[in-house]
Amino acid sequence: MMQRKEIEEKTARLRANVSGVFIGDAGILDLVLTGLMSRGHLLIEGIPGVGKTVLARALAKSIEGSFRRIQFTPDLLPSDVLGVSVFDAKSAAFEFRPGPIFANVVLADEINRTSPRTQSALLEAMNDFQVTVDGTTRPTPDPFIVLATQNPVEYAGTYPLPESQLDRFFLAVTPGYPSREEEEKILRDQVLRHPLESLSSVISFEDVRGIQEAVRSVKVSGEAVSYILSIAEATRESAEVILGASPRASLCLFRASQARALLKGRDFVLPDDVKALAGPVLGHRLIPRSHIPGVSGRIELVDKIVDTVAVPV
Repeated sequence: MMQRKEIEEKTARLRANVSGVFIGDAGILDLVLTGLMSRGHLLIEGIPGVGKTVLARALAKSIEGSFRRIQFTPDLLPSDVLGVSVFDAKSAAFEFRPGPIFANVVLADEINRTSPRTQSALLEAMNDFQVTVDGTTRPTPDPFIVLATQNPVEYAGTYPLPESQLDRFFLAVTPGYPSREEEEKILRDQVLRHPLESLSSVISFEDVRGIQEAVRSVKVSGEAVSYILSIAEATRESAEVILGASPRASLCLFRASQARALLKGRDFVLPDDVKALAGPVLGHRLIPRSHIPGVSGRIELVDKIVDTVAVPV
């Protein structure tokens, strides 16, 4: 088991390395790191050009991992994602050619532009960290994280993600525009070349696995567990919600709170950890009674519900 001081040092190194390339909301970066530490996948809903791809590439480079970008289009097939078995005339046998899903960091770009059939091809990999093709099951690389993006503005030619697919995403984040100072830094940093070109790894796969293991040892008091359950119940009882948080959502909020506490240098969860993560963890999983376009509106709805729940002392 990694020591807490060592974990603090490695997570700080990872954050600094990625933030040197991804210029923007530091809270978004912390959520991405929370997902990585919890072995969870992220849905990133944001306007084009705010650095979603840069963030994914920087994360992959920082952990010395493989990176694959899948551009989801209406004609994309499940085999284009998972891989396909091809007959080899020399060996007189079928040879499996793995698809782009077999990478440490997978960017599923504009995931809502492909058909539900292709979207569902990701379910097994995201949930069980394995892929089954032609009756053979193969594990995904370890570590493995999917960062899926979707555009909140252009709805023409898109397929809304089904609830079963949304539920597989550990967190949903909504990056916005950078500040003027941040945008100026982006411009100046790319005068000669993109900072990604010189980015190097700062932690190893073993470090990532060690941090993921340490997350599960973070203490969660009975009061914090009760707070998580009260928030989940409040979403189910809210008059503004048709379908509230499931037990899987409560478990994800539990695990995310542990990861956030560790990221903040603590070995115990505070109510603040739970409150800060309730929106990103639960928002995309709810079905509101009235139509709310985009993930950000659902996160705001969860924050509103959380304000009605008493915070434990």
